[in-house]
Amino acid sequence: MSIKILHTADWHIGKQLLKIDFAEDMNLFFDWLIKCIEENNINVLLMSGDLFDQANPSQMAMKQYYYFLKQLLPLKCKVVLTGGNHDSPHVINAPKELLEILDIKVVGGVPETISELFVEIEMEGQKVVVAAVPFLRDKDIRNVAPGESYDDKIELIRHGIATYFSEVNEYYTANHNGVPFIVMAHLYAQGASVSESEREIQIGNQAGVESAIFGDEPDYVALGHIHRPQIVGKSHIRYSGSPIALSFSEKEDRKEVTILELEGNNFNISSLPIPKFRKLISIKGTVEEVKKVISNYRSESPLIDLAEVLIEEENENIEHIRTLEELLTTEPLNGLQILKGSIIFKNEIAGTSKLLTKGEDINDFSPVQLFEKRLEQDASIESSQDFVNAFKEIMESLQSSDSID
Repeated sequence: MSIKILHTADWHIGKQLLKIDFAEDMNLFFDWLIKCIEENNINVLLMSGDLFDQANPSQMAMKQYYYFLKQLLPLKCKVVLTGGNHDSPHVINAPKELLEILDIKVVGGVPETISELFVEIEMEGQKVVVAAVPFLRDKDIRNVAPGESYDDKIELIRHGIATYFSEVNEYYTANHNGVPFIVMAHLYAQGASVSESEREIQIGNQAGVESAIFGDEPDYVALGHIHRPQIVGKSHIRYSGSPIALSFSEKEDRKEVTILELEGNNFNISSLPIPKFRKLISIKGTVEEVKKVISNYRSESPLIDLAEVLIEEENENIEHIRTLEELLTTEPLNGLQILKGSIIFKNEIAGTSKLLTKGEDINDFSPVQLFEKRLEQDASIESSQDFVNAFKEIMESLQSSDSID
């Protein structure tokens, strides 16, 4: 008999995009996932972090999570779930004892001992061991040194992450050597292709690690944090990606889950595409070209499609600006809602705004991106990267103390 395992990550329950709630998208994904688990005889579900979009999720988000778990119970599928950088370890771990009775293992944050990460699964003589490593926060992996530079901090973070996974492998070798081994992780592996919707890990992607830190022990590494499904380094080190597009930068991404089938001591790895429940599209052109595309659009999605528009005109014209504002405030037409837009005048009058943006919300940007945009407006700042690095350190310290303790 084989053991079949499904790897997914980055659900971001409670996610909104410019006030559009993705709760319906997640309900449709969960319905699909339940059916997928049942039809493919999945024995184990691995969810590698960022269960929720916020550290303190709404009651609606919590209800959606628990309802999914309730639907899963009759399928007798074991669940292993870890916390990501968006998650609060306390929130994830709160029902830990109750969920374990239901064969659901949760690891919200780094436990006191390495042994608490490990789950051994056995079915009719077939075994697999999972090390459920959650997002590693700064305080989990290093001691702060007085007077350390930004570069020092980045290097210490990298070293701390590598050391932690080395200790995970050492525990496996000492206690489970020879048993097929899966490591779960939520981090940025260098070389991975990212989208706009990932919140920066630790002090940005500069703290990313090489895939070699996972060592030779794991037979599969189930990664979360990056929303595009992809292989990093070797073929057994994979991001499953997010199940739905969470920003316009992901509009062309293929969303999928990864399925592992363990036969003997070998994993057969395949992917299964997730259907799109709505499209995110970009419409570019002149005012008339954009209006024509919108007028002729016909959606075939179960949910309303969302669009961003970029209007380009030769000369500045107040009527074009008014047209864009009307598009942004018009009710959905033909199954399409215009969510955000901007207008560029190629021959702008000196002194006017170079780029007029409408429909953008502060939630479009991470705090670091907003800070960088502010620095760009000040020509007197010569070395903006130093300011950005300092700001990132402040954000990291706030995130570490805010959502977890």
